[in-house]
Amino acid sequence: MQQKEFVINAMQKNNGYATFQQLNQSIDFSLWGTKTPQASVRRIVQTNNEFFRIAPGLWGLTECKRELLEYFNIQQTDKKSIESFTHGYIQGIISEIGNFKKFDTYVPPQDKNRTFLEKKLCDVVSVHNIFEFTYPEILKHARTVDVIWFNERKLPNAFYEVEHTTDIKNSLNKFYELQDYRSKFYIVAPKERERQFKDIISSTIYRKIKDIVSFVNYDTLIKQYEKESMLIEGAI
Repeated sequence: MQQKEFVINAMQKNNGYATFQQLNQSIDFSLWGTKTPQASVRRIVQTNNEFFRIAPGLWGLTECKRELLEYFNIQQTDKKSIESFTHGYIQGIISEIGNFKKFDTYVPPQDKNRTFLEKKLCDVVSVHNIFEFTYPEILKHARTVDVIWFNERKLPNAFYEVEHTTDIKNSLNKFYELQDYRSKFYIVAPKERERQFKDIISSTIYRKIKDIVSFVNYDTLIKQYEKESMLIEGAI
């Protein structure tokens, strides 16, 4: 059986789609004869017409495309539906990585019913009400951050804002209000927005937070997700 057929079979068993992480877990690579099977999986789905890209790191079988887009409530001609799905999907990826790392994870109440694959975000995160780690006037900004990781002391370890197409300045303004906390701050977005991020963060108004806010593109995030899930699987 060709390597491509292994990937097709794995997707068929997973309702016609899969993340790279799911493919890596479900395919028996012992028969592949390669030292980098994960890279081979990426190449196969990216270069063969049997597969189509649903979102970063999420692929489906082309023969199931209509059913999958309907299942995920994605309308290809509607940018808002694409952005809504992608936003929730990336929030789910960030939350799962945080869970892998043993942090408590949080998303805002208005996002709890967004979908992440077969789940709602409220079923992915471990915290449904934000820890009250600061004054109310600052906490109101934290409550709207897309994903927060909390450490064992119930203090924020990292703040993540997903910016698929929306205004990066809004996220940076939140981070500005939270800058006094010893936390990490991330803008997560498509790689083509990195230049825009750098231009905005270089503005004088953001001088105080320029060195504490990092940009993470979707591809880097997905690779981290794969790596962390493989570490968890190897530890079991």
